[in-house]
Amino acid sequence: MPHRPFVMWPDKRLRTPAEPVTEITDEIRSIWDEMIDAMEAMPGVGLAAVQLGIPLRLAVVDASTARGQVIRMANPEVLHASIEPRIHEEASPNLPGVSAKISRPRAVTVRFLNAEGETEERDFVSLWATSVQHQIDHLNGRMYFDRLSKVKREMLIKKARKFR
Repeated sequence: MPHRPFVMWPDKRLRTPAEPVTEITDEIRSIWDEMIDAMEAMPGVGLAAVQLGIPLRLAVVDASTARGQVIRMANPEVLHASIEPRIHEEASPNLPGVSAKISRPRAVTVRFLNAEGETEERDFVSLWATSVQHQIDHLNGRMYFDRLSKVKREMLIKKARKFR
């Protein structure tokens, strides 16, 4: 199924915190379906609604090797994060052609509304944890490269401009 185009950085929508979701409706489920199609088309391991220009606190994550294990989240928030870091190469379809090694907590506990509209708390580890944190950053108006030093961030953005 076709999906909305990705919002390209430096579009201000990528810097605007998303609005909370008050209830899980058929419209929300439809947006999640569109997001999953977009994530699979990249291919990627997660997507936040704001990446498609939808200003809602919605995310999908599937870091499974077999695929088909998508977790749909509304209003995700990190409750606990491990001290132990994990470094992973991150990228975004909103700034194509570049990536960077980002350090994040290796494990997180996240609270969110699930597809049934129930509040759920779940532990995520490794790539799952990295992806969930990456999506929450998007929902808060942050990009992965905001976690880099100023010099590395400027180099990455310069390289992305050349790629375009």
